[in-house]
Amino acid sequence: MWPFHRKGPSGFSSSSTAEEVTEGIDGTGLTAIVTGASSGIGTETTRVLALRGAHVVMGVRNMAAAEDVKKAIVKEIPGAKVDAMELDLSSMASVRKFASDFNSSGLPLNILINNAGVMATPFMLSKDHIELQFATNHLGHFLLTNLLLDTMKRTARKSSKEGRIVNVSSGAHRFSYREGIRFDQINDKFGYSSWAAYGQSKLANILHANELARCLKEDGVDVTANSLHPGAIITNLFRHNNIVNGLVHRLGRFVLKNVQQGAATTCHVALHPQVKGVSGEFFSDSNLSKASSHGRDIELAKKLWDFSMNLIK
Repeated sequence: MWPFHRKGPSGFSSSSTAEEVTEGIDGTGLTAIVTGASSGIGTETTRVLALRGAHVVMGVRNMAAAEDVKKAIVKEIPGAKVDAMELDLSSMASVRKFASDFNSSGLPLNILINNAGVMATPFMLSKDHIELQFATNHLGHFLLTNLLLDTMKRTARKSSKEGRIVNVSSGAHRFSYREGIRFDQINDKFGYSSWAAYGQSKLANILHANELARCLKEDGVDVTANSLHPGAIITNLFRHNNIVNGLVHRLGRFVLKNVQQGAATTCHVALHPQVKGVSGEFFSDSNLSKASSHGRDIELAKKLWDFSMNLIK
């Protein structure tokens, strides 16, 4: 049970659940993509969006697990619209195929939730030879967003409904490498720190949302981009560190959020009327918050954007 629950200006707190922050909101007619939807807060985000009437497409690596999630949701919510499509964010080829298949499906796209992630992995390279955490947590989502953006813009124009892009970051963005993003040392095995690399990838999520928000405002389209810290949550993200994983599961229920609380800020930013027109902001506990100085660095965001564009060419 999460012990600190003072409500913020939004009327919600760290103990609010995803169902509570979306109560009374009608998502009928909205289509959302949720990456990493086969476990943890991705599953709960999918369930609550479907509960509110949205058509949810799960972007997942494990299709068998996604089918189990889909069956459970439809059993609980008869009439729920949930689909699954294969997506491996560590592979640019997989991201391109997912985006191509979705774009050719004719479905609209109102909400994109870049949720999937890996945490504190040992040093590994992705299929595209990029450090795995940076590749999965940031670059895969950067490419995915880029490839789906025209569909989102078109949907916003046709539906007259605001499109929302939501990057699930982390408070761990504050513990990136000293320089924030190691542009010249992304693949440096010898200077690698699993936790700093995780922080770097989560910082990148914030910088991506910030620069994207600036570009969208410049284009004059009705699509917003924000990032958030979901809170410290009991999930399987800690699986690469046995000691931490053991502590999380033994003590977590006393100090960490459960999954229902962990998905709250994502659902709030994706659906709540309070967030209409808000873009380029960072949220925590379903309230506006403040990212680190690196996370608010406009020049760093622009540099990361250019760096990422070169990597996905």
